[in-house]
Amino acid sequence: MPAATPVLLVSDHVAGAVYLLTVPDGAVAGRLTGRHLSEHAGFLALPGGRVACVDDRRGELLVLDPFAEQLVERTVPVAVPAEHLACDPSGRRLAVTTGLGKNSEPRSDLLTVVDLATGEAARVRTRAGEPGVTVLGGGDPLVVLRHREPGALAVHRFADLLGAPPGCPRVVPHAVLALPDDGHGDAYVPGPELVFAATSQGVHRARRTGDALTAEAVVPWGSSARGWYLRFDTRRQALWTTLRGGDPDPLRWPEWSNQAWRHELGTGRTLLTELGPGLVFRLALARRHTAFSRIHPDGDELILLDADGAARRFPLPGMDGAPRRGGTPWEGVQRRAVAASPGSDWIAVTRGGHGEVHIVDAETGQEAARPRLSTPLHHGGHLVLRVRNDGADGDPVGR
Repeated sequence: MPAATPVLLVSDHVAGAVYLLTVPDGAVAGRLTGRHLSEHAGFLALPGGRVACVDDRRGELLVLDPFAEQLVERTVPVAVPAEHLACDPSGRRLAVTTGLGKNSEPRSDLLTVVDLATGEAARVRTRAGEPGVTVLGGGDPLVVLRHREPGALAVHRFADLLGAPPGCPRVVPHAVLALPDDGHGDAYVPGPELVFAATSQGVHRARRTGDALTAEAVVPWGSSARGWYLRFDTRRQALWTTLRGGDPDPLRWPEWSNQAWRHELGTGRTLLTELGPGLVFRLALARRHTAFSRIHPDGDELILLDADGAARRFPLPGMDGAPRRGGTPWEGVQRRAVAASPGSDWIAVTRGGHGEVHIVDAETGQEAARPRLSTPLHHGGHLVLRVRNDGADGDPVGR
């Protein structure tokens, strides 16, 4: 497949299918079956247009190359249920944390580290929870786990973890930096070696100093709401999230407020844009736009923000089985996933339960194709859009 061709990987994690689509025509160019990818750990962009993800049923890390003849480049056994996935800036060293899965309480404390260059892998025990993870580069890479209750950034040397003996031994962090107990959302900016963690207080920032972290000033939300998710925008050198506000009761979800939050790393400026009420989940970063999907009983929409923060809104057809008033937006309902590439102006958004993917030109807002796949895309599925050298791997945290 030509290097400049955008491609889309679409996962129906319930049905166990992964589709490879060409963009913008939406033609199916490949398919995997029997692969139930972890929607929570998501897709991790690797150099050369490759993608890493975790098969939660088989307990395998998958490295996929959508531009090669064989889609699956490598598989490595890892502990599951996968909670979060990250790599160092080179894309060589990966870490997979485990956590909740389909359980009501976190049941696993296993961490897997993998060296793709040598094929080595090791599993160790940390502590049960829902840990986030970043992998810092350099001559001696570090694995930083973001824990909750009690909150902490726990620093481990990658080499120590990879060299652990068999039997999943318990490991002790090399260094610890305290955090509030409600952390959720992680980002890592490789150049200045900055780690970010979202809490109710704001975005906590820490800089690597040798084999430890030094806390820096907290970035405030600038709102009564908070973010639960962080993304590093490699093109604009900014952090993004959606601030969710209002009564946290899931039954009140149609009343939740949503604001796009962008913090420019160079200027320190923070911009807020109102998105509207309802459910706004993950966001996607295109060449010149940031994309959000908003679900609401009164109608769904795709929202595109340009570089100045101006919003354009495009209605999306409703979903059978969508979240309703009086119910929650999480259990047994359909949702939407959204994807983009910093090397492309195309946006993809799913229609959960219908097996449809809307492929939209962010410059014009026009839909170029709406392929219908052979499985329903339960819960909205999950997506990643890549161009071979799009720079997406500059964000080394799975999404």
